Amino acid sequence: MDLRRHAPTVVGAAALLHALNGRRPFATRGPFALPSFGFGLAASELPLQHAAAYAVGTGVASARARDRGAMAVGAALATAAVATAAASRRRMESASEIVDAALVDALGTAADASPRMAPRTAELPLLPTPRVHRRHVHDERVIYGEYGRRTSLDIWRRADVRPDAPVLIQIHGGGWVSGDQEVQAYPLMSHLVERGWVCVAATYRLAPWSRWPAQIHDVKRVIAWTRDNVAEYGGDPSWLAITGGSAGGHLVSLAALTADDPALQPGFEDADTRVGAAVPFYGVYDWTNRTGAWGRDFRFFLERFILHPDTADVEETLRNASPLSHVRPDAPPMLLIHGDNDSLAPVADARAMVAAMQATSNAAVGYIELPGTQHAFDLFGSERTAAVVRGVGRFLEHVHARRETVCPQGAGPQ
Repeated sequence: MDLRRHAPTVVGAAALLHALNGRRPFATRGPFALPSFGFGLAASELPLQHAAAYAVGTGVASARARDRGAMAVGAALATAAVATAAASRRRMESASEIVDAALVDALGTAADASPRMAPRTAELPLLPTPRVHRRHVHDERVIYGEYGRRTSLDIWRRADVRPDAPVLIQIHGGGWVSGDQEVQAYPLMSHLVERGWVCVAATYRLAPWSRWPAQIHDVKRVIAWTRDNVAEYGGDPSWLAITGGSAGGHLVSLAALTADDPALQPGFEDADTRVGAAVPFYGVYDWTNRTGAWGRDFRFFLERFILHPDTADVEETLRNASPLSHVRPDAPPMLLIHGDNDSLAPVADARAMVAAMQATSNAAVGYIELPGTQHAFDLFGSERTAAVVRGVGRFLEHVHARRETVCPQGAGPQ
């Protein structure tokens, strides 16, 4: 087989498959969900850049092939790929309207009075590069726990940050088995830092080396440490917000709904671990699979890699580890964010959590569901991410400014 001759067809076909999977993932459950996510995320969030790459790649292959038939087929496939990418780009344009509608649903007419942020207060980073990290991180690998680097955090702030700045804690994802405080949530933290916030990006012990509930213990410890120490970095310890994506979304939701639970604060039972607001991105809210959205492989993963092998009552442990089990009237204000194309965390899980929160909580509950959006979409500073980041900033600044009336008893300023 003459590979050079057929290269335009192969490249064009690969481009079309990539674009189609970016627009709608080929798999959202089962063993192919992770490859589908990895193959489609960048195409979903950077469609114009990929459209250019499809055209250039097929053009280069055609120039080398010099076979008119293969060139025609490759051009047709590349054209379809570019058209698919363009359709993905057009779908992004609804993000700002969706975010605005979600804020009105959560805050009522008060949302109209919340600050209207410029589209880009500062240029959002397209990628989480070391340059962005160096620009915003003034205190790196600060130890908050007793496990060295695995219990460390970075302080994001401006050099000229004013005293008593509002504070956001960021908890990374990674399926409870990977990740650290670098790479994730750069667009959101960059945006808030430029607006005068202090952001605390923390890591935690990972499974399977440290089994559940070590992860939630560490997140609680981060909250307690931040309240005790953030004033040294210019932050206001009286009101803390918390955010995180994927496994981090699970952890921040659970932490927000189990404030001051001594069972989750071994050795620091009396520490104040309340938060004034929580913003989970594409989180996992139910380990017991009450919606049936998860496949059987998720339960196997939890039992095999996350829970301790000697767990006495697996069902009770899974239930207690689920934020959905802890929804309560005095929950802090929450804004949940999810994409309907999520290959790793089913959107049905988020919808169930939102429904329970809105039926039970006395505080503001917002939900942003983004069409055509994959898991971890905010890794890139895309137009969609920019709209969401501005919305999250508006929500947090509104709740922070009105916390005495918006926050429920026990979840407001301390």
